Amino acid sequence: MKTWKSMAVGGMAAALVLIGSGCAYMHVQRPLGTNFDNTQLGSKEGRSNAYSVLWLVAWGDAGTKAAASQGDIKVIRYADTEVKSVLLGIYSRVTTVVYGD
Repeated sequence: MKTWKSMAVGGMAAALVLIGSGCAYMHVQRPLGTNFDNTQLGSKEGRSNAYSVLWLVAWGDAGTKAAASQGDIKVIRYADTEVKSVLLGIYSRVTTVVYGD
């Protein structure tokens, strides 16, 4: 009986470490630029996505050109990227967000 209790406690500790470190789920947003003093976003926003499943299959175009085309943006003023990952990357999505006019 003691073995089962220690296994349960060990399993719960491992689960907490995985969840706490971002291995189970991660959602990160960050800017693609470094000059924040004079940032102008513009009046339009465009997004493009790339997906990956099981580290084997990937599809999509998360480039700035695809995001600008989706938002009908002619002049890109600023760009961000967003990454979502589930279970160490079994499923992941990368999104590029561009702002401009």
